[in-house]
Amino acid sequence: MVRSLLRLWPFVRPVKTRLISAAAVAIVAASMGLVMPLVLKWIVDGPVADDDSRGVWLGGAVLLLVGTAEALLFGLRRWLVARPLARVEADMRFALYRHVQRLPVSFHDRWATGQLLSRGTGDLQLLRMFLAFGLTFLVVNSATIVLGLGVLLVQDWSLGLILAAPIAPLIWLCVLFEAKFSVVARRAQDQMGDLTTVVEESILGIRVIKGFGRHRSQARAFRALSGELVETELRKARLMGGIWLVILALPEVFLGAALVLGVVRVADGDLTAGTLVAFMTTAMALRWPVESIGFLLALCNEAGTATDRFFEVLDTEIPPDIPPALPAGPAARPLPAPAGPERDGIRFENVVFRYPDSPPGAPPVLDGIDLRVRPGETLALVGGTGSGKTTLLSLVPRLYEVTSGRVLLDGADIATLPLRDVRAMVAVAFEDPTLFSATVAENVLMGAEDADPAELERALRVSQAAGFVAALPHGPRTQVGEQGLSLSGGQRQRLALARAVIGRPRFLVLDDPLSALDVHTEARVEAALRDVLSATTALVVAHRPSTVQLADRVALMSGGRIAAVGTHPELLSTSAEYRYLMTGERNEVPAR
Repeated sequence: MVRSLLRLWPFVRPVKTRLISAAAVAIVAASMGLVMPLVLKWIVDGPVADDDSRGVWLGGAVLLLVGTAEALLFGLRRWLVARPLARVEADMRFALYRHVQRLPVSFHDRWATGQLLSRGTGDLQLLRMFLAFGLTFLVVNSATIVLGLGVLLVQDWSLGLILAAPIAPLIWLCVLFEAKFSVVARRAQDQMGDLTTVVEESILGIRVIKGFGRHRSQARAFRALSGELVETELRKARLMGGIWLVILALPEVFLGAALVLGVVRVADGDLTAGTLVAFMTTAMALRWPVESIGFLLALCNEAGTATDRFFEVLDTEIPPDIPPALPAGPAARPLPAPAGPERDGIRFENVVFRYPDSPPGAPPVLDGIDLRVRPGETLALVGGTGSGKTTLLSLVPRLYEVTSGRVLLDGADIATLPLRDVRAMVAVAFEDPTLFSATVAENVLMGAEDADPAELERALRVSQAAGFVAALPHGPRTQVGEQGLSLSGGQRQRLALARAVIGRPRFLVLDDPLSALDVHTEARVEAALRDVLSATTALVVAHRPSTVQLADRVALMSGGRIAAVGTHPELLSTSAEYRYLMTGERNEVPAR
């Protein structure tokens, strides 16, 4: 646990002065509480014993002054830690977000969104509470207990030893508690991540759930995960209840023994009444520091688990050439990567690809791909479901890294180019378009942040989106809502296409970008796209003859390999598989 919490030091270091000052102030404030018993001893053994009313009033004034000073010091402690620790939490959340943005797509394929959300929200809030409260009071209460025991021993060493007797058993029990509680705390936080995933998926997929009437099955899944979390939380509560019982009961037994012995000694004249009052008042002042140990240990365990979960993401390795996300200065459009000796288009040379989490011995998704897209050419990829078309497209902008072989852009191996330059040269549009909770213009301009309004208008015209965008309540400044679900599938697809073409990319990668369009809109988009495709090198996944006819050549994929390459008419006449995919006919290819 301690080793985990020490990893927070880089984030805490900028505010260490404020935290140390806050701890020092809190220790002084706690010491004020230990001064009061000494004042009481003076009042009882002095003014009270001597019937000096003025002395009693003076003692009361001193107690009021000490209490006021204690309250002011605790208020100062809160002021010292509030703002800097809010900044620490913000910095940690920003570091997590920046790191997640830079992680490769393969990481996001493996991790549930809810697990990432729970780390960026609940876990970081828990860490802020630990740094603001738990860490400070763990130091302060420990110091208070040590100082208080010193005061008790000075007042009367025999009674002090009685109250110190349960310390060793309490430490041993706390060590046992820490070992068990840390396991349960980690399980609870992981289960909360799973529950967050279910909630997030249910909200995003609410149309599917309602459309198929699956709300009851989703409710059952939610109830099952909630039940598991409840059981884990109850286990945590039982552990907490057990340690609290021991921490509260054991010191009380010894406190009662000390009180009885003290009263007997006062009756025998071995101890003054003021000393006994001061002794018991000091012991009562130590009750909260002792009783809080169980809570603070639990908080430390949960904070240690949250730290492990936080760094579990941050420790995931980022490919070395991925550029920093969210730069501090104004966003600048990256410069295109330098071309090779001549414009050579896109080349795949003996490309083999397996997903990083594939089981050992699994066949590759792509197996020995050799393919070239000439400069200025549009090549269509055609193949059955699972043939590897989308995976092959994902290699061009380096969403995935090839297992072996090379992908070259204008003669340069993309594995040797800075990823910023690769992404500057390649624009993408996927079949399932993703829009963000922003305006139409902001979504399209993600493809070229420095584009002017004329470029935005041109991109909307090419994708045949200008008409419906103009009809929106605020035109291009209209908010499209989360995931763009306020728009139709065809509208979202056209905006994604506009985003791909607005930057006039050197290489264009389109994954069946017109699948959601009606035939008339598709024809208009294809006509506008021809001018765009003539000025770029494009790789297009196609499932319909109308999309294929945008291409200069067609590559047929089958089983992760290139089965044939040619023009649309050539493959219709020479490949039975291609003709079946395009026309549905199963006739064999006529003999030549």
